[in-house]
Amino acid sequence: MSYHNPYTPPRKSATFDDYTLAEIRRAAATGIYDIRGAGTKRKVPHFDDLLFLGASISRYPLEGYREKCDTTVTLGTRFAKKPITLKTPITIAGMSFGALSGPAKEALGRGATIAGTSTTTGDGGMTDEERGHSQTLVYQYLPSRYGMNPRDLRRADAIEVVVGQGAKPGGGGMLLGQKISDRVAEMRTLPKGIDQRSACRHPDWTGPDDLEIKILELREITDWEKPIYVKVGGARPYYDTALAVKAGADVVVLDGMQGGTAATQDVFIENVGMPTLACIRPAVQALQDLGMHRKVQLIISGGIRSGADVAKALALGADAVAIGTAALVALGDNDPRWEDEYRKLGTTAGAYDDWHEGKDPAGITTQDPELMKRLDPIAAGRRLANYLKVMTLEAQTIARACGKNHLHNLEPEDLCALTIEASAMAQVPLAGTSWIPGRGAF
Repeated sequence: MSYHNPYTPPRKSATFDDYTLAEIRRAAATGIYDIRGAGTKRKVPHFDDLLFLGASISRYPLEGYREKCDTTVTLGTRFAKKPITLKTPITIAGMSFGALSGPAKEALGRGATIAGTSTTTGDGGMTDEERGHSQTLVYQYLPSRYGMNPRDLRRADAIEVVVGQGAKPGGGGMLLGQKISDRVAEMRTLPKGIDQRSACRHPDWTGPDDLEIKILELREITDWEKPIYVKVGGARPYYDTALAVKAGADVVVLDGMQGGTAATQDVFIENVGMPTLACIRPAVQALQDLGMHRKVQLIISGGIRSGADVAKALALGADAVAIGTAALVALGDNDPRWEDEYRKLGTTAGAYDDWHEGKDPAGITTQDPELMKRLDPIAAGRRLANYLKVMTLEAQTIARACGKNHLHNLEPEDLCALTIEASAMAQVPLAGTSWIPGRGAF
């Protein structure tokens, strides 16, 4: 005979929580896996788990009103004839025309130009608006080759060979048919309205030796002028960074699992890859072991949100960062002003990740002509520029508080960790101790 204790509320399983149960029911009803955009939603160790140790007696701070703290960064100094110099180490990550609307791509270019930084094309090629409004434009060379042509390679200021992405290292992306408009179809040489999947690996090379040949081809096409980046998803950052350097990369871009995507399988986003925080130190160690730290620049992306995040990434050894999701929010995505329309889509402004469906009320992740009209690229570009300015000022504020006259002078000694996990990943002491897990005693 069973007995229910009226004083004890029913207890739900931590393993089979409401979301998990709903997913089981959805899979059983549909027979298909879930597809979504954005990055991982699980909580992982991140920059919030680190703190800076500001100056007091043992360190001398800089006076913000009188003493300069430089923020410039030069990328591509290894081989390129024309390396690029940016006013801020915060760049805009690759997001494709197709995944994003034309006005959104234009706004990214406008905002980056005002801030004195670069933006990146993404899968699907280069639009004239994007090139026209981007002072510094990085051209992505992806496995799909959608929209790729030698003319645009030469029109770019740098080339980024994409091997992997943080949200889906080892996997390809998706663009559903409703987002393949006449213009997207023409640029990608695809049939209009038909679902498209981007390949997970390049069709003409399979390893680091082939990558070296491909980089040489790109240098020949562009007369050795353009910096060549290699982008990898955060999985085996030490070896991937080392092999990218040996293949001849000028810049390595390392994307952690908090990085977003236009669309891929949810199971991929949540279960493949490593947190951004766990990726940085192995990559820096690879560069140091090869004697290439600061000679080959390292760009970190995946969940960068504030100037504090920027400062922490640079203190751990990065030269610059890239933002994607945060840039879209700055343009106006996920804005509560569209909450009623988000609710009609079955979601909410703070959680909308059905970017692949092309129904974004903000007019950013859509190809719907009426929705696209809602985004003013000039105003959105100004918002992005404002955001980049604030992030840069925040990073400067922290650097000055640590007594540094350049963001690149920040170092691991300026940091401590709040958790054992973050301490182990970032290789900085646990707060209040001199202990780094795996390195010795308290």
